[in-house]
Amino acid sequence: MSDRIPATTDKKPAPQADIINIHTLSVYVNNQPGVLGRICAVFSRRGFNIESLVVSQTRDPRFSRMTIGISGHPEGLHQIIMQVNKLIDVIHCVEHTDRDAVAKELVLIKIAAGPEQRTEILQIVEHYAGKTVDLQDDSLIAMITGNTDKLDAAVRLLSKFEIVETVRTGKVVMARGLETT
Repeated sequence: MSDRIPATTDKKPAPQADIINIHTLSVYVNNQPGVLGRICAVFSRRGFNIESLVVSQTRDPRFSRMTIGISGHPEGLHQIIMQVNKLIDVIHCVEHTDRDAVAKELVLIKIAAGPEQRTEILQIVEHYAGKTVDLQDDSLIAMITGNTDKLDAAVRLLSKFEIVETVRTGKVVMARGLETT
């Protein structure tokens, strides 16, 4: 038996999976029909997927704010932001991170639960600072707000019970300090 170390090869490493990141964009727009469709088309053409979408009228009814969670290759993000900013009815489009903005979302969870399960379910909901918003003989609906990781953890813990339905809002963001979103 030889103690020789095998020769190294010039083999290239196997290609890694494409890096896909989640980005949160805030888009301030004129409150007009068709604006959302034009913005979605930009993402589609560039191969980005919309993961979450929240749209609401601002304090001024002439304008709306869209908070859009998208996934895709990071190198295309700058181009998408520039293209969205060029669209008619778009006032501005910016990316937000945890450093420059506060991001929260909400989940409603409907759980099939008889009286014997309620105590444990309510303890989990309370641990995540949630609230019970509906209570029936055979079910309850809990509402939990927070960041994505917190909501994912709560849903994971509650999964040992029969979850009938979940509804999530997607992220809403607000710039920190006096900056406008």
